[in-house]
Amino acid sequence: MIELRSPSDRLKPLQEKMQEYLDAGLRLGWLINPQDNNVEIYRPNQSVEVLSLPVSLSGEDVLPDFNLFVE
Repeated sequence: MIELRSPSDRLKPLQEKMQEYLDAGLRLGWLINPQDNNVEIYRPNQSVEVLSLPVSLSGEDVLPDFNLFVE
C-alpha cells in the first residue's frame, strides 16, 4: 500500500488509516510525506520505521525485486 500525503492532508488521519490497513492484514505500507521529506514504513507487529529522504524503497519479501525510486 502506498499512501501519498497531499499538501491539504493532515498527517494524523493518514497514520491512523495506515494502522487500519495493518489491522486488516496489510503486510507492507509506505506513507510518503513530501512535506516533511520522509517516508513512514508500516509492517505488522513492528514499530513504524521513518526514513528521511530515502532514494528508494524496497518491496522486501512482500514484493521481491520491487524498488520504488523516490525523488
